[in-house]
Amino acid sequence: MYPKVAATHNKIIGVLGGTGFVGHHLVCALAEAGYQVRVLARHRERYRELLVLPRVSVIDTDIMTLSNLHQHLAGCSAVINLVAVLNENKKGSFERLHVELPRMIIDACVANKINRIIHMSALNAYAGKAPSRYLTSKGEGEDTIHMAVNEHIHVTSFRPSVIFGPGDHLFNRFASLLKCILHLPLACPNARFAPVYVGDVVEAIVKSLDEKATFGQRYDLCGPRVYNLQQLVEFTIKTLGIKRKVIPLGNGLSKMMARIMGLVPGKPLTYDNYLSMQVDSVSKEKFPEIFGITPRSIEAIVPRYLMQQNQRGQYHRYRLSAGRDEK
Repeated sequence: MYPKVAATHNKIIGVLGGTGFVGHHLVCALAEAGYQVRVLARHRERYRELLVLPRVSVIDTDIMTLSNLHQHLAGCSAVINLVAVLNENKKGSFERLHVELPRMIIDACVANKINRIIHMSALNAYAGKAPSRYLTSKGEGEDTIHMAVNEHIHVTSFRPSVIFGPGDHLFNRFASLLKCILHLPLACPNARFAPVYVGDVVEAIVKSLDEKATFGQRYDLCGPRVYNLQQLVEFTIKTLGIKRKVIPLGNGLSKMMARIMGLVPGKPLTYDNYLSMQVDSVSKEKFPEIFGITPRSIEAIVPRYLMQQNQRGQYHRYRLSAGRDEK
């Protein structure tokens, strides 16, 4: 699944945000490519699937403490920053994680003479110009990282549309929701996306590590087709083989739903999410040719993992039912 890239085995790659959806896939790809990988995260014991990987170490630390970054990034050849939050659980989280953290990463890289930084941004992330606080803060962080470009530090940033793949928060979330309800009121049904496969994203990141032509570049990453949100939900319904009715909401009801859902534990939808979806998450640029990747479609990938998940769920329900029958 992951790229076979010639790598020097004594190169250590520090990864921040390595325990998330994209992070899990990236850490596996880096390990397969022959790199030593150092993941900085809190509560390392929660990530057993990473702990058992060869050439991977998970360091239990608070990445928002500068001294910890200085200590644990020492000896790394490169740093990859994947840290991001879609919603603020605490006021100021966007600023801290998307803007302050990149500043701290630069400080730690300078102190440790690390000359390579790869940063995960987002499509439509523009400082001071984006419609939402999420996209604005991501734009500020991206600009902050790129201001570190000099003869000693080489930066590349990636700006993906919504990312899909096994363990994603797009199709898996809709699949779980659709199994519980018969009618789905859908906010922002016409919001447009160009979903990009996580395997293509991590392959581009790994290939960029030692590719000098990528230094200083900002790359949009999109899949081969554009869909609106309603089409993505209906594709999920078709893939699961179930009958559900999607009720598209107009702009006023979408706003109202976003404000209400933003008060629900877990914040499945917020007003800031609504604002982000007011601009199409698509790009005029094709997938960057420099990586030699033909981006894969949702039709080619999603049915595999959604159906596997569905089958596991059916097996689990069968086991529970059998257990009740035996009592």
